[in-house]
Amino acid sequence: MRRLLNTLFVTTEDAYLGLDGENVVAFQGKEELARFPLHTLNGIFAFTYAGASPALMGACAKREVNLCFCTPSGRFLARAVGQSSGNVLLRRMQYRCADDPAVSCRIAKNMVYGKVFNGRWSIRRTMRDHGMRVDLEKLGGASDLLKDALPGILAAESLDSLRGLEGEAAAVYFSALDEMILNNKEDFYFAGRNRRPPLDRMNAMLSFVYALLANDCASALESAGLDSFVGFLHRDRPGRSSLALDLMEELRPCLADRFVLSLVNNRTVKAGDFEERESGAVIMTDAGRKVLVKAWQERKREEITHPYLKEKMPWGLVPYVQALLLARHLRDDLEEYPPFLWK
Repeated sequence: MRRLLNTLFVTTEDAYLGLDGENVVAFQGKEELARFPLHTLNGIFAFTYAGASPALMGACAKREVNLCFCTPSGRFLARAVGQSSGNVLLRRMQYRCADDPAVSCRIAKNMVYGKVFNGRWSIRRTMRDHGMRVDLEKLGGASDLLKDALPGILAAESLDSLRGLEGEAAAVYFSALDEMILNNKEDFYFAGRNRRPPLDRMNAMLSFVYALLANDCASALESAGLDSFVGFLHRDRPGRSSLALDLMEELRPCLADRFVLSLVNNRTVKAGDFEERESGAVIMTDAGRKVLVKAWQERKREEITHPYLKEKMPWGLVPYVQALLLARHLRDDLEEYPPFLWK
């Protein structure tokens, strides 16, 4: 089993990363801010425009440390990737499957099934835990609609019909998300999904966390020997990690969305952790991002029992396990790709 090492989040916008021996060093101008042993890190996320030295990028690629660059608001910019160590036969099988619409649909509908299943159980858990504080009729109606959508997803025969069903289910799920916000409703509300730019605090956090999760999934896929840019549900687009977006679909409701809801409901984040730009965009402040990434690291260390393997593991290892299960399916070791079905 892969060890869950630490992830370094650099949120100081003008910080520059360098390599000194076996240490990652963060500089602000000529001042050294901090240093961290490289061998203790699984990934580095730099929310800064200053960048990193070629020596550090090379060292991360050699040691398979995921080095990712994002804008301060969390939008993905680039990843440092070294020579691929993946099995060429596995990748050739992946490309053949991606080129076959029927095979792509068969894999993708399991991922969409996992997403809708987990969205429904997220709603059901809120109804169970906070039944006196929420509109049970509204949440129950959304849960029933998502349940009714599951057989149709499994029966989908084309990617276009599958995308239509996924879009309808996502609209139902997001219509219930505001009801799952239990505190600070005057500052944190959800009227619908918006991005590029996010226009409210909830969407700002969702976009930021989705960026973190997508890069975790991309790193997991590359570690399993797969090409994170060649997907099944999300088709090829230059610069987009399509397979990472596929893999994260089933983890959005149970990992990313539940995490954002917990930040609000536990009053971990406050209205002062955000700022509104003249364009109407809402982004997190530097202090707000630090609060979020600290809580994200803590969430990834929490243990769960994997529903397919029946083994205990940290949340942070779930993308790696799902990537390995997908690789096993592509090798014909598993008849179907088993999505992560959370309860």
